[in-house]
Amino acid sequence: MKNPFFYVLLAVLVVLDGWLMSHPNLLGRAGVFFYDYNYLKTFPRALGTVSAVVGASILLTALINRAGKTISVLLLAMLLAASGYLLFTSAIQFNEGVYKLTGAGFRAGAILLPGLLMLVVGKTLFDRITQRS
Repeated sequence: MKNPFFYVLLAVLVVLDGWLMSHPNLLGRAGVFFYDYNYLKTFPRALGTVSAVVGASILLTALINRAGKTISVLLLAMLLAASGYLLFTSAIQFNEGVYKLTGAGFRAGAILLPGLLMLVVGKTLFDRITQRS
C-alpha cells in the first residue's frame, strides 16, 4: 500500500453510498418496508451492507492478485466485465419503472455500488498489468 489515497477515497464513497441507500423518499421507504429490505432500513445497516460488499471485493481481488500474472489478469478482466455489466443493468433498472420514483439519492446509491466494485477491480487490474515481474 504505497499510496493510501485510493483507500481514503474508497472509504468516503462507501460512507456516501451507505447514506444514500438509507435515505429513500416516502415511496422508497414503503418499498423498503414492503419488500423487507432490512439491510437498508437504517444508516448503520446500509453502511454495513455496502462495506461488506466492497470489503469482499477487495479481499477477492487480493486473492486473485496472488495467482500468476496471466491468470490474475484474465480473472480480473472477467470480474471487471461482470461488474461493468452489473453497473449497466442497475443503471437501466433504477431509471425505469417503479424504481424511478424512489428518489434520486436512493437511485444514485444503488447505481454507485456496482461503480465501487468496478473501481476496486479496475484499480487492481491496472496495478497488476503495470507491475513488473
